[in-house]
Amino acid sequence: MLLGLALDAWSSAELALPVERVQLAERLGYDSVWTAEAYGADALTPLAYLAACTSRIKLATGVVQMSARTPAATAMAFATLEGLAGRGRVIAGLGLSGPQIVEGWYGQTWAQPIARTRDYVAIMRKVFRREGPVAHDGKAIRLPYDGPDATGLGKPLKSILHPNPGLPIYVAAGGPANVALAAEVADGWIPMGLSPTNASEFRATLEKGAARSGRPLDTLAIQSSTSVHLTDDVAATIARMKPRIALYVGGMGARDHNFHKDAMARRGYADTANRIQELFLEGRREEAVAAVPDEYVDEGALIGSRDRIAKRFAPWTECGITGLTIHTEQDDAVELMAELAGAGRTREGTRP
Repeated sequence: MLLGLALDAWSSAELALPVERVQLAERLGYDSVWTAEAYGADALTPLAYLAACTSRIKLATGVVQMSARTPAATAMAFATLEGLAGRGRVIAGLGLSGPQIVEGWYGQTWAQPIARTRDYVAIMRKVFRREGPVAHDGKAIRLPYDGPDATGLGKPLKSILHPNPGLPIYVAAGGPANVALAAEVADGWIPMGLSPTNASEFRATLEKGAARSGRPLDTLAIQSSTSVHLTDDVAATIARMKPRIALYVGGMGARDHNFHKDAMARRGYADTANRIQELFLEGRREEAVAAVPDEYVDEGALIGSRDRIAKRFAPWTECGITGLTIHTEQDDAVELMAELAGAGRTREGTRP
């Protein structure tokens, strides 16, 4: 089990990177450190800073939002980051976000999200591989641009910088079409709504996508995530986690287009997710928080004493994922997970 450490710098009003915790994770053998972005701090700049503070740990995004940059600009940024950090230290994790952010923050169209993801990955691969000037005739993205307002002067170009041609690209996905696409075109999949209790339900979709490209499914990295809280009071910790869940399920997205609500439904809580959203959008936020089931929080996180966390971590090692990204603000939890994952490396799990 490869461990990653998640940084939630994107969610704060002031940017603060836990550099010492990242360095601790590197010393303990963590494989990667992961950043993200929404509509505040970006995901790439912190990794460039961390590249100068570390020597081995991989620098990954979970995720950069595709609509924030053109595929060529995203490929340039990751190639530059790896040029600074060293070859083999970067993972380009991509995600769609949702129409509220795509159209409201970035001013881009939400149209054809699956086709856009396919084109985006394909163009990034062409930039990385430098097999010729980059041109792409896609359903959602075309290079050179040839829209109705084009000058006709666009020219296919080849990257001046010589990137790593195999720089890995991961795709975040939860719905069937995008999960299948990740298995078809990406090096790794960042799941939304996966836990040990439902991991096997994704297998048929993953196999469908892998078959389209003729690849073995076991060549796809699967980087899931969970929160870890060392505590003597499980109930109080669960209660503190509920407001954030209610916010995401209830309000982080449009009524009919909320990935977080869909992720809750995929874990078997569809009716509850609908109720949380209904309460949240009606302004009954305390009731929305109260509607989040204790068991939903507990199933998706590692909460409690060292022994309780160790027991509940075992299913993660057996559900077929290749990596687990840890969200925690506790150095003791970082150390505990390194200890548990070391023991877990001797186990052989069944892939979803």
